[in-house]
Amino acid sequence: MLKKIILCLIISALLAINLYAQDKENPFLPKDDGEKMILSVINDLNKYRGEYQNVSFEDGRFLRLLTESTNAKNVVEIGTSNGYSGLWFCMALRNTDGKLTTFDIDPERIKLAQQNFKRAGVDKLVTIIEGDAHDKVKILKDPIDIVFLDADKSGYLDYLNKLLPLVRPGGLILAHNVRRPTPSPEFLKAITTNPDLETMFLLMEGSGISVTLKKR
Repeated sequence: MLKKIILCLIISALLAINLYAQDKENPFLPKDDGEKMILSVINDLNKYRGEYQNVSFEDGRFLRLLTESTNAKNVVEIGTSNGYSGLWFCMALRNTDGKLTTFDIDPERIKLAQQNFKRAGVDKLVTIIEGDAHDKVKILKDPIDIVFLDADKSGYLDYLNKLLPLVRPGGLILAHNVRRPTPSPEFLKAITTNPDLETMFLLMEGSGISVTLKKR
């Protein structure tokens, strides 16, 4: 039953994204002043997407919809960059009374992300941890609702092994760039053959995102 509920939520989110993509005369509009502030920064950062290897606007909107539809309260992101995907998470977390913990090894990008979170008015929702996430994630203790992997692709399996025990049953592991550049075959095997996990590959016309449900 839980799997069916989550899959229905994913399908609903994808339908919303497709409607947005098909109707260029109906762009995504903020629902309140808080969303307006966040979207203003997001639109500004769209100019630097390639430089900072950000997710696409459509991918970001999907992350937001998935986070809010599952009422996620504790999101962990590996790969802060300039805060672009984190802003999409925060757009949802301000409605779920949740928080984002995000890791990055680059102090300059962390500084930029801090500025962007503050500009968007969501800095109180975010904890940024500087350093090698392969080691730093060991400080996490609380149950996790959503993990988002968007860092070194060769390290995805290690992140999965370290974070999966903290992901609650019904929680999600999301991995960006499962089409190009691809993660290790071992990671893809781990999320598709583990009987405790259920995985779908979505938005494959772009970089691709894997959505993995922890069933138990």
